[in-house]
Amino acid sequence: MVSPFALGRHSKSYRSIYSIIRRNASTSTTITSGGGNHHPGDDNNNNRGQDAVITGSLSGARHVSKLVPPSSIITSDKSPGIKNEARLLVSGPDATGIVASFSQLLFGHGCGIVDCTSESSEEDNYHDAMVVAKGKSGKRPQQDRMFFQRILFNYSNINVERCVVEKEIESISRKFGMESKLSWGDQRRNVAIFVSKYDHCLWELLLRHRAGELTCDIPVIISNHEDLRPVAETFDIPYLVFPMNQETPKSDQEQKQMELLGERNIDLLVLARYMQVLSPTFCNSFHNRIINIHHSFLPAFMGGMPYHRAHERGVKLIGATAHYATMDLDQGPIVEQDIMRVSHRDDVRDLIRKGRTLEKNVLVSAVKAHLEDRIIVHRNKCIVFAE
Repeated sequence: MVSPFALGRHSKSYRSIYSIIRRNASTSTTITSGGGNHHPGDDNNNNRGQDAVITGSLSGARHVSKLVPPSSIITSDKSPGIKNEARLLVSGPDATGIVASFSQLLFGHGCGIVDCTSESSEEDNYHDAMVVAKGKSGKRPQQDRMFFQRILFNYSNINVERCVVEKEIESISRKFGMESKLSWGDQRRNVAIFVSKYDHCLWELLLRHRAGELTCDIPVIISNHEDLRPVAETFDIPYLVFPMNQETPKSDQEQKQMELLGERNIDLLVLARYMQVLSPTFCNSFHNRIINIHHSFLPAFMGGMPYHRAHERGVKLIGATAHYATMDLDQGPIVEQDIMRVSHRDDVRDLIRKGRTLEKNVLVSAVKAHLEDRIIVHRNKCIVFAE
């Protein structure tokens, strides 16, 4: 349920909006402002181009339109670099009142909601639970739903200390049995890039960063080879090499790397075609903070020369997958994927060229989503909110 009190200052509309919200429900939630908010199936096509509020889950409204004046919803270009904009991620069992509780909290402390997107979905183990339950009692178990929400809010007019907001968010989260993560968005994150010899992903990350598309700092590039040092020097970024061979055991080198990352206050690791398998200790030290990229031929074409073997099999699709690195090799939660059609006319070089284009674009998209706090990891899957 979304409280209209968090949406603006026009008190005359409060009660009418609030009563409509209480009487309706749907399965997904988006609060936004601006034209083009018509959805397929809406009864009134005249709502196109009007400001609308779409709310949902167990506590939302189906469609409220023309009741909230345009000035009552803060508009923004949604850039994560905007001053005084924070992001709140919430996840847990779906229940009535979740959206309203957080909305009223923020409004009560002078914050304005810029954007709010929510999703609810069935638990992954529902089918298995149903089979077990039917075998014992013949009855279908109650279907549990999970709730995921991202709130972008402006705190330029906040009237309390930040710690007060943080404590109240924790209190509401405990009340509903949920997990929450709050980022005030006023500190740039430090990103370390790991590379080996392939340079296409590194170039793309550094160029996008220079263009301002990735809001972060890149204080160091780490490699196990010297090959890409000229790329790092082009962007004036320190390039440190940790050889992996018999003379320099991998465990010792990883320990040095982790110490360096701690000294540089690294928040995110990006494996830009880093051809080394990270140890469980390393992965656990940066849980859900290591993004890896690889081609989409796994597990069919594991090992070396995957594009050559894929060409021999006459594959019709190639792709790339970005995921969080875990102890299980290439089995972590998937953040982003993309594909491209190929045919018998494409030779191996074409497949490699197209594959590299996919890899670098998918990796950048995954890194961007992480930096903008658009990802909630639930079990072994990622809920990724749109830009």
